[in-house]
Amino acid sequence: MFGKICFVGEDSIFVELKQDFEIKNNILNSHVVIEDREKSLLGEIFEINKGNVKIKFLGEFQNGKLQRGIIRKPLLDASVRSVTEEEISIILGKQAENTLVLGASPFYNGQQVYFDINDFFSNHFAVFGNSGSGKSCGVARLIQNVFSNNYLRPYNANFILFDVSGEYSQALSNLSNIDPNYNYRVFSTGIVNNKFEPLRIPLWLLNSSDLALLLMSNSHSQLPIIERMLKLAKAFSESSDVALAFKNHLIAKAIISVLFSDSAPAKKKNDIFAIVENCSTPNFNLEAVLTGVGYTRKFRECFNIDKFGTFTESILLTEYVSSFINEKFDNYEPSEQCYYSLLDLEKALDFTLISDGWYRNENTYADAATIKVRLHSLVTGPYSKIFDYSKKVNTEQYLSGLFFKENRKCQIVNINLDDMDDSIASVITKILTRLIFDFSKTISKRGSVPFHIFVEEAHRYIKKDNDYYLIGYNIFERVAKEGRKYGVILGVISQRPVELSDTVISQCSNFLIFKTNHPCDEDYIRRIIPNINTDIVDKQKELQSGSCLAFGSAFEVPAIVKLELPNPPPLSNNSNIIRFWGNINR
Repeated sequence: MFGKICFVGEDSIFVELKQDFEIKNNILNSHVVIEDREKSLLGEIFEINKGNVKIKFLGEFQNGKLQRGIIRKPLLDASVRSVTEEEISIILGKQAENTLVLGASPFYNGQQVYFDINDFFSNHFAVFGNSGSGKSCGVARLIQNVFSNNYLRPYNANFILFDVSGEYSQALSNLSNIDPNYNYRVFSTGIVNNKFEPLRIPLWLLNSSDLALLLMSNSHSQLPIIERMLKLAKAFSESSDVALAFKNHLIAKAIISVLFSDSAPAKKKNDIFAIVENCSTPNFNLEAVLTGVGYTRKFRECFNIDKFGTFTESILLTEYVSSFINEKFDNYEPSEQCYYSLLDLEKALDFTLISDGWYRNENTYADAATIKVRLHSLVTGPYSKIFDYSKKVNTEQYLSGLFFKENRKCQIVNINLDDMDDSIASVITKILTRLIFDFSKTISKRGSVPFHIFVEEAHRYIKKDNDYYLIGYNIFERVAKEGRKYGVILGVISQRPVELSDTVISQCSNFLIFKTNHPCDEDYIRRIIPNINTDIVDKQKELQSGSCLAFGSAFEVPAIVKLELPNPPPLSNNSNIIRFWGNINR
């Protein structure tokens, strides 16, 4: 079949075809072995010209294994032959305890393609493809294959799937039919879809960065407001004697700042009453009794304004309020185990804005008003239910509550984002990802509780947004760079890779690329993915629906793979127009 080598280039060779050879089958993309004395190199046929073929180097066989890349190019007197059955099994992978089937190879009579489970699922991976290319079916089939594996039963798996379009519920709902110890769970906001469990997130587990994203902050000057609001919400939720003294200290300082401001007396009165209404204690409320020399006054009675435009009991009021100020509380930090609601947070914000004078400064008024409006919209809007969590839990208990139901382990948790706006869905994905990442860092045996985070339509959430500008980091980029060592693995699924974060994609080690037509996406894949050449990207242009180009650390060589249709399939089919338009006239 193959004659002598005509030319040896940088990454390929040209080989003559024997004159008596008839090409009965398409040998393009077939693998061949280049035997050069004691070395056996693997190559792939990339071009067929009249009388010769171009073969690109892929790797070298050593001790029954394939090593990627070559150290020395073959000599002109090397021979070229077709691969043997044993070599094909090395190229496509073998069924074993540590491997998992992906699909079938169309070039080797449907022989199964296997990949190393550890090499794939201990690294970040990406799945790209146009709408209709079979991407969702491919992901569903991949997950189904994981749990249908006869060698390994992943009872301790923790898959969390951010399902943007509600596609995967059907495909994964029969998990327990494979094994009764497998369980699948679906959460949604319940705003439109009420058939799933309602998604609830404890508000007190959010940090200031989470709140900044939730409130759509766009200015650095808003961050101190949010940090102060969060601290006060925690402090106001405590009930110890020290916490009470701290509250009195805060209220007293706030009242003193208003009393000695240049506002009109009526404005001062309104501001002080607002402070007390938002944060009252037995010592500071409108009915609290102040004792003077031989008389008493209620707190609200101290704000009567005389004919000179001053408070009638300003001396009594000042002495009483000042007695609660204690400088030791200036650096007080509330406990992390504090539980508060959105209403508590809103009261803490109102207290912050009034007491710290944000409204009295024209340079900060706009920032303060924006935060207040957005928080109030959240409090009164439909998404407030997401943060209405009834149990007092910490991060570990909350995550355990996601992955356990009635003491049964749920290996897959689907967060259905179908009825959320992108603005809130993006924040939800980031909050839950951060909680998982932060929890994983606290586990004493690093990486012993792996989490796999699948993000469908990732270009809507894992993108080049303003997180860095605002809070100094993007949680998905942090997980991409650091998560692997803690066992937090990203699965990035997208039809528009060009809109994704460069940092996240550059950290992915394995790729399943379905048909991708947009030239910008093709150029992006060439530019951003490490160790990829133009020829590999060009292969995906001719793929059929349901076929993908698989390559990366888990695969011996880049391979075109035809995946089986998932059973049951995801809800990703096109609308049946003929069926829904009406009857066809016969």
